[in-house]
Amino acid sequence: MSADDAAPLKRTPFHDLHVAAGAKMVPFAGYEMPVQYPSGITVEHKAVREGCGLFDVSHMGEFIIKGPGAVDFVNRVTTNNVAALARGQVQYSGILNDRGTFEDDCLVYREEDRLVMVVNASNKDKDFAHISRELGAFDCTLEDISDDIALLALQGPKAAEILQPLTDVDLSTIKYYHFGRGGVAGVEGVYVSRTGYTGEDGFELYFDPAHGAAVWNALLGTGQVTPTGLGCRDSLRLEMGMALYGNDIDDTVTPLEAGLGWIVKLPKGDFVGRDALVRQKEAGVTRKLVGFTFADRAIPRHGYPVFVDGNACGVVCSGTMSPSLGIPIGTCYVPTARSAEGNAFEVEIRGKRVAATVVKMPFYKQGSHL
Repeated sequence: MSADDAAPLKRTPFHDLHVAAGAKMVPFAGYEMPVQYPSGITVEHKAVREGCGLFDVSHMGEFIIKGPGAVDFVNRVTTNNVAALARGQVQYSGILNDRGTFEDDCLVYREEDRLVMVVNASNKDKDFAHISRELGAFDCTLEDISDDIALLALQGPKAAEILQPLTDVDLSTIKYYHFGRGGVAGVEGVYVSRTGYTGEDGFELYFDPAHGAAVWNALLGTGQVTPTGLGCRDSLRLEMGMALYGNDIDDTVTPLEAGLGWIVKLPKGDFVGRDALVRQKEAGVTRKLVGFTFADRAIPRHGYPVFVDGNACGVVCSGTMSPSLGIPIGTCYVPTARSAEGNAFEVEIRGKRVAATVVKMPFYKQGSHL
């Protein structure tokens, strides 16, 4: 057993509330997290698609960057153009290594006097060490504030109408990928952002962990919010074709291969991994991440072997039976020449090869995100 395996699991500020609600708790990224509640993953998934669900995502990492060089520093360590961000705006971005492959994906928040990077829980310590190596050249400070932040994601088409009576922030003024700050359920200084990882409208609430129960209970106390776990979070994001680090992207994959070229701003100037991406773009991308489905009722799972023209071609990255669509859906990498919609390949499931067809993502096209 490694030292990491022996380390006790951390708990979010909402742990006791999950247990009291009957959640099935599982180890995830070093935390004890709810994978589902007694209602089950399918019910929770449907609640987010049709009404409103509440996710505890306090395990995510947050870094705060302050100082005159903050924008230049974050521009150096991420792929998107931080300088183009207005105050109160958020952007999706990538953190790369010198090979141009992903150390992580992240969100960047721009305030008047600081930037905040939100990273994946499983990569938090690695990310902090990785970007710290670039810090010396910039006039700014970098601080890991992850343990000082409680984070809830309220997701679903009814999120705004449910949250508005509980907050003094005018939610109609917060556009998609923007944020504001104000009181929520009597708790002051809450950051309210509108990004999401489900394809539905919704808000992320960042606040002091001491007020966790107050905010959680106020939202569930409306009688219109379903507590939701990591299980349906995964099925919701996959239906939208949203990448999951460790499945669809990792340190073997570049943004150009993953269909995330739109978060790479080569004209902004130098950043970690830029040279490798320029070379890859000039040479041509040889493989691409695609979405696929089966005509059969078989379910694709992460790690199942993929075959193109009878030749082994990696594995399924993400896969499930779509709760919204009732069809098998998955992602994998195939040669660029075979990545167009309608192309056929095979996935091996328990020794049998099942015919798969490339389809355009997102799989689910009725999301309410603004």
